[in-house]
Amino acid sequence: MPLPDWMDKLVDAVSGGFESPLDRYRRDIEPIGRPAAVLMLFGQNAPNVTGDGVVPGPDILLLERAATLRNHAGQPAFPGGAVDPEDTGVEQTALREANEETGLDPSSVRVVASLPPLPVPVSRFLVTPVLAWWERPHPVAPLHREEVASVTRVPVSELVDPANRVTVRHPAGYASPGFAVRGMVVWGFTAALVSGLLDIGGWTVPWHPERVLDVPSTSSDLGLSEEER
Repeated sequence: MPLPDWMDKLVDAVSGGFESPLDRYRRDIEPIGRPAAVLMLFGQNAPNVTGDGVVPGPDILLLERAATLRNHAGQPAFPGGAVDPEDTGVEQTALREANEETGLDPSSVRVVASLPPLPVPVSRFLVTPVLAWWERPHPVAPLHREEVASVTRVPVSELVDPANRVTVRHPAGYASPGFAVRGMVVWGFTAALVSGLLDIGGWTVPWHPERVLDVPSTSSDLGLSEEER
């Protein structure tokens, strides 16, 4: 099954080199750490899939961590986690973690690219974002409510809506793009990757970066599941 035109464009752009807003804070950081991966899974939403009247178009799968977790409670993220010894590579890691967290069937997914790994110093992880196309979408949901509160297919149309875009200010002093969508505030590692994908996909429209939100000094969105902390 051929990829949709917009996904082909995204793959071509990634192949030509990808830089997220996160990268400018990481250029001077030595690329070391425990290997990990996150799954950036794009699908094609439709009203009969989302059930909420969304205009058909691309979407991306995000989960929200349980509010009762000791660390990173309630934060949105991509499915993902640390590479296990039995994993054959980061692509398998991303798919395995997505399956364990959301029930995603790995056979329904086509991996199309792996981006350069990003060091996450606070957790000592080296995270490879894995880009994938959801060929055969199916219902997904949290498999362990004590870890994952919700799983959501977020339409790109909502992510690029200027009304849903914010700048998030971290206590460490840096600011990065964020998204207020589906009752969540997506920020940090996850939001930086999403913002970069929207840019290279040609979806980004002008928005208002002066709308600023602060994040708690005890929080940090690393894009990894709780058990991998």
